[in-house]
Amino acid sequence: MGYTDWIVLIGTLTLIISYGIYKSRTSHNLEGYFLSNHDMPWYLVLLSIMGTQASAITFVSAPGQAYTDGMRFVQYYFGLPLAMIVISIVFVPVFRRLKVYTAYEFLEERFDSRTRTFTSILFQISRGLSTGISIYAPSLILSSLLGWNIYYTNIIMGGLLIIYTMSGGARAVAHTQKLQLVIIFAGMFLAGYLVVKLMPENIHFRDALRIGGESGKMNIITTGFEGGAFNWEDKYNIWSGLIGGLFLALSYFGTDHSQVGRYLTAKSDKESKLGLLMNGVVKVPMQFMILLLGVLIFSFYQFHKAPLHFNEAQVIEAHQTQYGAEMKKLEAAYAEVSPGDIQTKSAYRSQYTELIRKALPGQDVNDTNYIFLRFVMDYLPEGLIGLLIAIIFLASWGSVAAALNSLAACTIVDIHKKYWNKNLTAEKDYRYSKLYTLFWGIFCIFVAEFAGNIGNSLIETVNILGSIFYGVILGIFLVAFWIKYIRANALFYGALISQVLVIVAYKLNIISFLWLNVIGCLLVIIIGSGLQKFITPKAIRN
Repeated sequence: MGYTDWIVLIGTLTLIISYGIYKSRTSHNLEGYFLSNHDMPWYLVLLSIMGTQASAITFVSAPGQAYTDGMRFVQYYFGLPLAMIVISIVFVPVFRRLKVYTAYEFLEERFDSRTRTFTSILFQISRGLSTGISIYAPSLILSSLLGWNIYYTNIIMGGLLIIYTMSGGARAVAHTQKLQLVIIFAGMFLAGYLVVKLMPENIHFRDALRIGGESGKMNIITTGFEGGAFNWEDKYNIWSGLIGGLFLALSYFGTDHSQVGRYLTAKSDKESKLGLLMNGVVKVPMQFMILLLGVLIFSFYQFHKAPLHFNEAQVIEAHQTQYGAEMKKLEAAYAEVSPGDIQTKSAYRSQYTELIRKALPGQDVNDTNYIFLRFVMDYLPEGLIGLLIAIIFLASWGSVAAALNSLAACTIVDIHKKYWNKNLTAEKDYRYSKLYTLFWGIFCIFVAEFAGNIGNSLIETVNILGSIFYGVILGIFLVAFWIKYIRANALFYGALISQVLVIVAYKLNIISFLWLNVIGCLLVIIIGSGLQKFITPKAIRN
């Protein structure tokens, strides 16, 4: 990075922080810190929802996902628009009517405090782990750029995020996400434009898409059927996207408080619903465009020599081992291969990765998360590199800040004020909220320290974590809304058993992770219904 890049990077981040502090003025109580005093218009709700979901992982990992596996990941979002309609009709009116601080307060109204606490804890575990990975993503970038130790970088990044989040609560998060997304989309568009511009003069956008399509990267719709039978282990296809994606989106936007907390800040039911519905309209095209950037980069490397391994830091480290000479030999052979010879390049790339695995035992050698970053550093002009690095930071700040805010809300409202001290003053509520934000920030830094050995792309890992817990959480809420004969005891034990079974199914790797959302939800309903016949009924609370 040159001086211009550093000026752009520091200037952009300073602008966002200053704007967040300016907009963070609100009342010093729970409603001000977590709900922004219910004063947000629909467009800010929309941008806050999008900013919370589109973390740095989206922009670091998604292009690499498309580069290696094609566009089929976009099917993961196909169930989202329908989920937005269901949530607007069913979830939003209930949450707004009850005037809740967290989504899980409703469960005590319907069942009991035990169910509320159990569900809130499931959310806190899943969101805390996912947020740790979201901190790791920008740390990965900074450590690669500057050669810093990744563990210290996690602490620095996490520390900045804690300060950023504690300073302003939900109001600052929402307003800064607005500015962040404008900068993010402008930067990503510029990156896509330059990928095409840097190709040979006779290769245009349509040609780049054709090259990607001929190489199997434009696999937008896949059925999941192989040899006449449906492959349940296939991660991304039209059915897992529509059905599994629907259940995941219902749980994420309807029961995950990092999202529920965003639309609870709205001025009215109408503003909440409009923000959600507009998210259903724009999310799939947005994700499509981000993935398409990965396809364009793939086409670009058919005319330019792609690195044998995109994680340059690992290559340098591996060269210092006994395998260094063998790596140089393979690099020399690779230099003679035509950029368009995809099969030979792929074979050399596999051999090279295997050498790095031997040279660096115990390290994760999956370089998917480095593909977009390496392209940016090697080919984009000075100034734009700084802007794109800033974009990744901004995306991380928006999503992590919203997550830390929601985790603190659930801890103080669902745990602290429920079991430890119910009679805190407004000022003490505000002070404890900031302390719990600090606690969760430290927890997420701890998780980030272990995120380097996950083995999958970051975006896939976050979605796997969500799928393990979200199905059960969604099942609890669907029973609460629609299945009135299932009471508190049956629901609680049914959910507990279901969560154990989902974890077992995941560990046995018997089905694609997206289906875990469906399985978890159905298990809660089926087991809860069965247990109700044997457990002494407990009156439904109204």
